[in-house]
Amino acid sequence: MFELSLLDLVIVSSILAMAGFIHGVFGIGFPMIATPLLALILDVQSAVLITLFPTIAVNMVSIYQGGEWRSSIGRFWPLALFAAIGSMLGANMLVAFDPSPFRLLLAAIILLYLALPWMKRLRLDWVANHMYFSMLGFGLIAGMFGGSVNVMVPILMIFTLELGLARTAMIQTFNLCFLSGKATQVGVFFLAGLIDVGLVRVAGPGLALAVVALLAGSAIRDRIDSVLYQDILRKLLLLMACILVGQYLLA
Repeated sequence: MFELSLLDLVIVSSILAMAGFIHGVFGIGFPMIATPLLALILDVQSAVLITLFPTIAVNMVSIYQGGEWRSSIGRFWPLALFAAIGSMLGANMLVAFDPSPFRLLLAAIILLYLALPWMKRLRLDWVANHMYFSMLGFGLIAGMFGGSVNVMVPILMIFTLELGLARTAMIQTFNLCFLSGKATQVGVFFLAGLIDVGLVRVAGPGLALAVVALLAGSAIRDRIDSVLYQDILRKLLLLMACILVGQYLLA
């Protein structure tokens, strides 16, 4: 199933390395960058499968970096659990419904959040005041979007920005939720017989390069001021909303 030419293997590994570097700089983005680029030379299912184990490796390294896991994993593990449950629900929604309207809905949620500073009556103070129910709601919603349209991070970004988390804790929380969603996918794909030795052989070199590139990108991220980093995340949210609207219109 995964017999690639040497040239294709080099291209796949290069794409995974580039995605790893960008993920290292921002703490997010590996599957969002790698999957559509790989889909230009492979079918979508193969692209998703090839990114599976490299994504898990990138997530695990991102969680490990920075230490102080009590403020991220120790505090927000229920968010990851609810995201995994939401991912299963979203996958079932993908089977039953056209995913295009969900892209438009997610874009609307992002734009509403970005407009909050100009909306005096609408506040998200309850996110910090009711932490467990916030994790339940945001985790399920993020997972459902992740399972249906393969985009989980905007909802998680809104949650962490509202809490004002430190950059390291924010990135570790993102990647913990990504990891839980990917673990769910591994189980589904394994039971479906889609994971074999050929997949490991093709993804292996790219996985190693992605981790090395991730470490290089992380060195750049450490030089970015925390306030600037949060501003970058808000601009990324706007970009994601535009991409989602574009995908809806194209569909």
